[in-house]
Amino acid sequence: MTSPVHCEPAAMVDLTGLTCPGPILGAREILDSLRDGQVLLLLSDCPGTRDDLFAWAKQTGNEVIHTEPREHGATGYYVRKGRSGTISAHVRLDMRGVTCPGPIVEARQLLKGMRTGEVLKLVSDCPGVRDDIAGWAEATRLELVSTVGTGSGAFEFYLRKL
Repeated sequence: MTSPVHCEPAAMVDLTGLTCPGPILGAREILDSLRDGQVLLLLSDCPGTRDDLFAWAKQTGNEVIHTEPREHGATGYYVRKGRSGTISAHVRLDMRGVTCPGPIVEARQLLKGMRTGEVLKLVSDCPGVRDDIAGWAEATRLELVSTVGTGSGAFEFYLRKL
């Protein structure tokens, strides 16, 4: 989802071995005990967890901020209780279905016409786009304000022109 998460989870729950909806129910129980903004690290190896968790988080006002592969086929899901706040984008570019480097090429063209401080929301499901966007933003005059996983491998990147 994004470049590696730079936050220490407030709680961790290992629900590997449970089938759905077990991981979601376990995550809900732990998240209910956390304060808004705190992060839960959920470990699950159930193949349905990804789609279920993203859908559940969207419906409940929580946010999956990062996923990462773990040992033995498990996945670590970093779930923030509540949302970090809505980012207002001046321009939206939906590049789902377009392979890399297409999303960056199109985003670069749009950003040329944008003013300093404006934010571009780029939506992409290209498998390599997370690393590409992070490196591109670092090498150019862009701030990667936020990366949000939307499920099914798609991400929303909020890029501010500096």
